[in-house]
Amino acid sequence: MSGQTAFTARRIFDGEEWHVGAALLVRDGTIEGIVPFDAIPPNVEQSDTGAEILAPGFVDIQVNGGGGVMLNDQPTVEGIEAICRAHQVFGTTALLPTLITDLPDVTAAAIAAGIEAGKRKVAGFAGLHLEGPHLSIARKGAHDPQLIRPMTEDDLSELVAAARDLPTLLSTVAPESVTPQQVSALAGAGVIVSLGHTDTTYATAIAYADAGASLATHLFNAMSQLTNREPGVVGAALDDGRLFAGLIADGFHVDPASIGVAMRAKRGPGRIVLVTDAMATIGTTMTSFTLNGRTIHRRDGRLTLADGTLAGADLDMISAVQFMHRRIGVELGEALRMASLYPAQAIGRDATLGRLVKGNAADMVALTHKLNVSGVWIGGRRVSPAT
Repeated sequence: MSGQTAFTARRIFDGEEWHVGAALLVRDGTIEGIVPFDAIPPNVEQSDTGAEILAPGFVDIQVNGGGGVMLNDQPTVEGIEAICRAHQVFGTTALLPTLITDLPDVTAAAIAAGIEAGKRKVAGFAGLHLEGPHLSIARKGAHDPQLIRPMTEDDLSELVAAARDLPTLLSTVAPESVTPQQVSALAGAGVIVSLGHTDTTYATAIAYADAGASLATHLFNAMSQLTNREPGVVGAALDDGRLFAGLIADGFHVDPASIGVAMRAKRGPGRIVLVTDAMATIGTTMTSFTLNGRTIHRRDGRLTLADGTLAGADLDMISAVQFMHRRIGVELGEALRMASLYPAQAIGRDATLGRLVKGNAADMVALTHKLNVSGVWIGGRRVSPAT
């Protein structure tokens, strides 16, 4: 045998284009190319996935928890591993475990765990997302207002240092609590800066994009809205091509009509990317859990505080892809790009993630004709279903 494996499916989507009657060649966990069936080299092991589609594994840049674990409650390597495993069954092969606003020692523990997870090469771990604590109380959402605070120079130094040792560091901040100079310092250090949980104006959002912000966290949610005389952060995210925008496509966080309008309005090259904003419930039968001492209730596909405030999402990535394709009418390839290529681009990792091309790790998901996940591989190793 040559050491190569030829993975086959009815169709292969490489992240940009479709291939029919072709095979994906993988050696030692790395993609060597896509070739027609009749060009598969001799003596190559063939692996028929039996799938309708073989596509890039999904990249989720906002994942608070899964498998019964919240990163806030278990900011450890073991917690990160559990979250990554919980999402693999739904096609996610790279994710950013996300820490919601918490105490400084919890943030420090999450950063330390992330650095160690990177060293151990935890399967599916792509870096950290710190959502807060430097947000706006006016747009706090489910974040504990008592823990929201302005960014200090010590905070800035901690993030700059963390960015040197983490595979990726994404930080959601609000202009109300972070200065343009701090954003410039973060971006200069390699931190992906996202605007979120903010009531700021369009002009200020653009100024922060000038300073280095490149994302908007969960578009439409916990941010100033697009109105006739003040476009707000929603308007800035759609109008400024430098900004990518995360979207929770579950039908609860954003009305389908608003999603359709946003898709038609978004100016590039920044794209709208799918995020799950998933909580501990994913992959479990849990009906409730706690966040910062408050009970989150799971009911009818929604997660809420006692007062009805949405608190993250009960959503996995394949469900978001299905929603965009079936409910919003987005072409399937574009829906898949929103879950793989575009989020990889948003965090500057599209050279290695989100595409099935030569030199990339063989991170891939097999889908049935009904768009259900039938197999998942990370680095060419099958992780779901377990073998």
